[in-house]
Amino acid sequence: MPSFKRIADAGNLTGKVALVRVDFNVPMENGLVTDDTRLRAAVDTVQSLRTAGAKVALLAHFGRPKGERVAEMSLAPVAGAFSKVLGANVSFIADCKGDHVKQAIADLPPAGVILLENTRYYKGEEKGDPELAREIAALGDIYVNDAFSAAHRRHVSTAVLAEILPAYAGVTMEAELDALDKALGAPQRPVMAIVGGAKVSSKIDLLKNLVSKVDMLAIGGGMANTFLAADGVNVGKSLCEHDLAPTVREIQAAAKAAGCEILLPKDVVVTKEFKAHADNRVCGLGEIGADEMVLDAGPQTIVYLSDALARAKTAIWNGPLGAFELQPFDTATVKVAEAAASLAKSGKLIAVAGGGDTVAALNHAGVSGDFTFISTAGGAFLEWMEGKELPGVEALLK
Repeated sequence: MPSFKRIADAGNLTGKVALVRVDFNVPMENGLVTDDTRLRAAVDTVQSLRTAGAKVALLAHFGRPKGERVAEMSLAPVAGAFSKVLGANVSFIADCKGDHVKQAIADLPPAGVILLENTRYYKGEEKGDPELAREIAALGDIYVNDAFSAAHRRHVSTAVLAEILPAYAGVTMEAELDALDKALGAPQRPVMAIVGGAKVSSKIDLLKNLVSKVDMLAIGGGMANTFLAADGVNVGKSLCEHDLAPTVREIQAAAKAAGCEILLPKDVVVTKEFKAHADNRVCGLGEIGADEMVLDAGPQTIVYLSDALARAKTAIWNGPLGAFELQPFDTATVKVAEAAASLAKSGKLIAVAGGGDTVAALNHAGVSGDFTFISTAGGAFLEWMEGKELPGVEALLK
């Protein structure tokens, strides 16, 4: 990944105004923030700017108001919640542009912080409107992007401002980009990718990109059934996209040409009911009954994947290996996650993971703290794994 500027590169910021794009799209209930994870993620960036003497004006979106002022999508309640997390007063102004906003920022005390209103209240935000960008840019001296989760959008607040003002990556963005570069940009080899989840159809671009980038690609979850079926395995009534057999063979051919080894289950856990604690059994690939469905990988597969991880230097994980939300069909996901976490903790493996189900699965396994890096960016993380350009990141590289 080409180099990008960090806050430390910004020089003397005393008295300067930093426009900081954060991800404050937090869960709310009855006007209260119910999970402050994203607020806590912004603290290091805001504090580093305050310590450098800058005034901080925060930009964020909340929900999908589609250019209208929707009262329940105001960021006003978030200002108070972030004040508590930051340990300092965070003021709020119900706008994102104009002389009155500029004056409110000017009135801030040294190292003061203000949260501006939902950027998506303006129709030009999601269109990347240059006029709106100029109006918002007029409020600040530098632009800092700390919202990797929104970096796959070319919105005013995520990308266009970086084309007008001196632009820098925030602390969270910096950590994300550094971790992703270690995972796929300039990784230590061998590189192993673990991709799970329900459907191959939702991850075709991802798989096609990964086979050209990694040395080993493990397929799990419902996706593995589609690969097994394409190889002639009878998967019974398992979730399976039989019509994608040609696509699977195309991915397999690309992997072979690139020298990427595809790792599929050696054995599976089957049941006749999709429910927790359903009667189940472990069987070989040729022993799946017509009335059975595969809900997890078996013990031989757990050993197979754990051994592969032990050979790898870098691992990148997206998607569970089975129906992890239903016990005991979480076993493969938990055991392989524990193996990756143990290797990462001992310094033998760089382990990077991301995606909503993945984060939930690793939290369920209790190993999130031992992975090298876990991205909570969702769509942006997936598009990065697919090899697509992220406008919010590209803008920082210019």
